[in-house]
Amino acid sequence: EIGLRAMLGTGIAGAASFTQHFVLIAGMLGAAVAAREGKLISLAAVPALLRGQGLEVARLIAGAVAVAVSAVLCAASMQLVLAERAGGNVIAYGIPVWVGQAILPVGFALIAWRTARAASQRWPVRIALITAAGVAALAAAHGMPLTDSVAWAAIAVLILAAVLGAPVFAAIGGTALLLFWSDGLPIAAVALDHYRLVLNPSLPMLPLFALVGYLLAEGGAPRRLIRVFEAIFGASSRSAALVTVLACAFFTCFSGASGVTIIALGGMLLPLLLKAGYKEKRALGLLAAAGSLGGLVPPGLPLVLYAVVARIPIRDMFLAGIVPALLMLALVALWGSAQAPRRHEVRHSICWREVVWALYDAKWELAWPPVVFIALFTGLATPVEAAAVAVIYAFAIEVLVYRDLSVRQDLPRVLKECGLLVGGILLILGVALGLSNYLVDARIPVRAVEWAAAVLPERWMFLVVLNLFLVLVGCFLDIFSAIVVLVPLLLPLASAFGVDPIHLGIVLLVNLELGYLTPPIGMNLYFTASRFNKPLPEIFRAALPAVGAYATGMVAVTALPFLSTGLPRLLGSQL
Repeated sequence: EIGLRAMLGTGIAGAASFTQHFVLIAGMLGAAVAAREGKLISLAAVPALLRGQGLEVARLIAGAVAVAVSAVLCAASMQLVLAERAGGNVIAYGIPVWVGQAILPVGFALIAWRTARAASQRWPVRIALITAAGVAALAAAHGMPLTDSVAWAAIAVLILAAVLGAPVFAAIGGTALLLFWSDGLPIAAVALDHYRLVLNPSLPMLPLFALVGYLLAEGGAPRRLIRVFEAIFGASSRSAALVTVLACAFFTCFSGASGVTIIALGGMLLPLLLKAGYKEKRALGLLAAAGSLGGLVPPGLPLVLYAVVARIPIRDMFLAGIVPALLMLALVALWGSAQAPRRHEVRHSICWREVVWALYDAKWELAWPPVVFIALFTGLATPVEAAAVAVIYAFAIEVLVYRDLSVRQDLPRVLKECGLLVGGILLILGVALGLSNYLVDARIPVRAVEWAAAVLPERWMFLVVLNLFLVLVGCFLDIFSAIVVLVPLLLPLASAFGVDPIHLGIVLLVNLELGYLTPPIGMNLYFTASRFNKPLPEIFRAALPAVGAYATGMVAVTALPFLSTGLPRLLGSQL
């Protein structure tokens, strides 16, 4: 599109629509693979504490609910496809819209089947789950009456299943289906809202930037960039903290998943910290804390997702994240430096030859951000096209230039891992859109605004309660699920109290990053314990002091809105 537009002033017919439907296809296939691998996004904290028969019972309950919800979503999607087929709409070149929509029932059927297989090793149990789910799907599709009491009891079961490890999409999607069903509305409305998700023109940025992160993380970029940071800042005890913070923030901003950063970089950064004299406990605490950074660093996936859900220009969110990101990086780096052993300070004088060689070795990765931002902010490419340029560039340097990744051996694995993440995110995003639309039609946000205005008369009181609520949510939900579920509900509340949507987005992301680190359920704590095979209580104690650094940044970002809105107001209109 960039080339055709520049040379001929034209493009491919229906290119945007084709791209959006490809995102839907990739997302559903990725979700199906994630179901097969048991990696659909879920509240994994409670199942991690169970053992033996208790774990089997939890897995069975969670699996049964997920199978039932997937089957009903499959039936709802089939209704949508049949209705669209009768309508006869086309994407372009005579290709019907229903062909693109057909991936919805296929994907949900695969998810139901693979979830049933994972729920139990016994075939009679699997068959019973599939049969019961099929009956539920037929009942919902034919509009069998459902009383409010039964619907609310079923929602309670969904919540229990989510706590026991059912995928987040099952809890959200199941709730949406039950609410539509109990009101006598067609369940196809949920599938329609899921499909409408692909009509968002910014959505393709999510899988594209996620793929960039996986290409860089799986290649040799971590080793080369850590070498650059270490050459510039040295291997002293204090500078090792800065190297750790910068490296983790860099990779989390691309992958969007702090767990990926801890797992990918932990094996290189822990020896670096131990070599600099850190005790193992303090080093593990710093790694857990640094792994949460990066969500505010452009072009971080959380920034993209918030912009998509809140319908804010992505450029504004990129600009809004710069100052808060620098603040959070500085606070965590200062905290990490304060943990450095005073008796083991290594004198460091910069070896300019090593700096030059390190920069030369990593020159292609270091040139990546300028290439993308020039394409984006100069108007040469749309945001989605800039993301596509980013993928091509990352592929070229990791596969063709450095040859760290093999097209045959490594690329399929990288694509699959990226698909697992993207599929889980888009699955939640689609069903959450259906739930959000129901709540809007039921005037729930309006009632919430009226209640909040009566209970919290002052803006600062609203912000205090909002921060406490978001930290709690961040302990239980991953950052992507929280954005999708909460943003449609919080935007009207924030607007009623005069909070700028951009400011709300940054406050939300900072609090969710803090939630990742808050004991006893913060997910980064579990990732760190798993990566280094350490007891959870030890990781809790190691990471707890870092909560203070994050809390300081959270207070500053909340109390000083210009940290978030200053750059978008100053530069947004000029770009």
